[in-house]
Amino acid sequence: MLLPVIVVVCGVCFTGVVLGIHALLLGRLPGRRLPRYVRRPRLWGTGALLVSCGGFGSATLFVVGLGLVALGHTVKSVS
Repeated sequence: MLLPVIVVVCGVCFTGVVLGIHALLLGRLPGRRLPRYVRRPRLWGTGALLVSCGGFGSATLFVVGLGLVALGHTVKSVS
């Protein structure tokens, strides 16, 4: 019973890390749906990395990461 939960959690963390690195380094998101909803991909990617990596070690990093993900969805671009 515990092994499937561990596999799912590790898969979600790995997906968050890959999407966060992709958004942070390239400044865009893969796929069709996600780029339509995210206005600031680099900010969103930083938040996704903090949620994925820091979520297990520190609750503060998890909350800051969720805030950055939310800001990546709502803040309009400067240009």
